[in-house]
Amino acid sequence: MKLVPVARADAAPAAPATPATPATPATPATTATTATTGTAGPAAPPATLRLDEGRRRLMGLSTVAVRRAALAPGIRTVGRVAVDERRVARVQPRFDGFVERLYADFTGKQVRKGEALCTVYSPELLATQQELLLALRSRGALESSGLPDAAEAARARLRLLGVSAADLDAIVASGKPLAALTVTAPIAGFLTVKNVVAGSKIPADQPLFEITDYSRVWVLADVYEYELPRVKLGQAATISLPYLPGRVLHGRASYIYPTVDDKTRTVRVRIEVPNPGGELKADMLADVVLDTASGEALVVPEDAVLDSGARRLVFVDRGGGDLEPRTVTLGQRAAGLVEVRAGLREGEQVATGASFLLDSESRLQSALDARGAR
Repeated sequence: MKLVPVARADAAPAAPATPATPATPATPATTATTATTGTAGPAAPPATLRLDEGRRRLMGLSTVAVRRAALAPGIRTVGRVAVDERRVARVQPRFDGFVERLYADFTGKQVRKGEALCTVYSPELLATQQELLLALRSRGALESSGLPDAAEAARARLRLLGVSAADLDAIVASGKPLAALTVTAPIAGFLTVKNVVAGSKIPADQPLFEITDYSRVWVLADVYEYELPRVKLGQAATISLPYLPGRVLHGRASYIYPTVDDKTRTVRVRIEVPNPGGELKADMLADVVLDTASGEALVVPEDAVLDSGARRLVFVDRGGGDLEPRTVTLGQRAAGLVEVRAGLREGEQVATGASFLLDSESRLQSALDARGAR
């Protein structure tokens, strides 16, 4: 029996069927051009993406030009009105006694500097005054005996107890002790603390009153930590109040606090504001604008930058569908823009709106290039 080579006859028509696999030419249309695919056109650097218009539209990708522009002229934030801690005075006697008459009789009362707040009777104070008068009467005899001047010692004790020079002169001129010492306001302002009533006993360590001067106040503005490099001492600030539409107050940044709020990630900036009319009240909220105007810089939109923590990337449109990932050095941020200090030139086109997707594509392409190189 004669055998016929059937296998060879079947293999001949099967050979042309193998190149019909369309997988390799299809890759340029979906992802990117690789350096190992000869039919994909010009070779591109590793991780450079090539996306056609359809793919760009599907990803929501657009491009903008790198340009020079001034960052936002100010930082807008919210501030809280606070008391100027240097304009608070505490009234506290240096002796035990009893309140006889009370003139500052309610919290919130406005007082003038030198105005009488209350009168205090003190046995210790009365005894020291009598010593002074007795020493003055017997001064001649003491001087002839060579003893120390007791009058000057008594006068010094009264001064240390808080008796004013005017009261001392009145005691010496009248030859009689003051039954009660008048306590006066050391500064002008408002009575914010009142710890006594008429007839109450007061120890030497108990504050009687606290007076606050509101003619100049602080506005404590909260500034995010990424905006802090733009804040400098002495910068002008404008303050507006919701309940006073159209009214603008002016002040200057006088202090930047050394701590960051761990919940809001903000730093307090103290602004000193004149308040002669008393329009600003403690704990009021105010709108604050810090004037941080600076020169022009290269800027791109914030959504054009992919910040991975270890590096910051933008994708530069090189034309012909190619997108090149490029590492950049960033500066200040304001109003949706970010300053580019290195890595880009003015006029270059960068991709916006799909940075995360582009980075994923770029990482995939780098992996494919590395595998192809093996």
